[in-house]
Amino acid sequence: MPGFQRKGIGKALLEQTFAKAIELGYKAIIIFGTPGNYVGRGFKSCKRYNVCLEGDVFPTALLVKELETGFFDDRKYYVYESPVFEIEERLADEFDKCFEPMEKSYQLSQEEFYILSQSVMR
Repeated sequence: MPGFQRKGIGKALLEQTFAKAIELGYKAIIIFGTPGNYVGRGFKSCKRYNVCLEGDVFPTALLVKELETGFFDDRKYYVYESPVFEIEERLADEFDKCFEPMEKSYQLSQEEFYILSQSVMR
């Protein structure tokens, strides 16, 4: 919501996430995101670390943050989506009924993310 933007909430959430990931022993964080939202928090292009999707695809929106400097070496790393993201639409609809209905809207940032997640680097 616009009233909550530019107040440092996102930055604080990311910093808390980094601290928790380090506490849990993670060496890196790999996400899909709009680079402009994450580069300032230390994320870099997946290509810099040779991290890609199956088929040697380097999506523009695939971002990497090393939590342990030098963790990535000269090997190639592949990202595979977790089965947790395989959601049955019927179950999602049932879950949504637990909340007050909201009007669905389309944000321009959704198109920007779609473009970035479908574009690849060579």
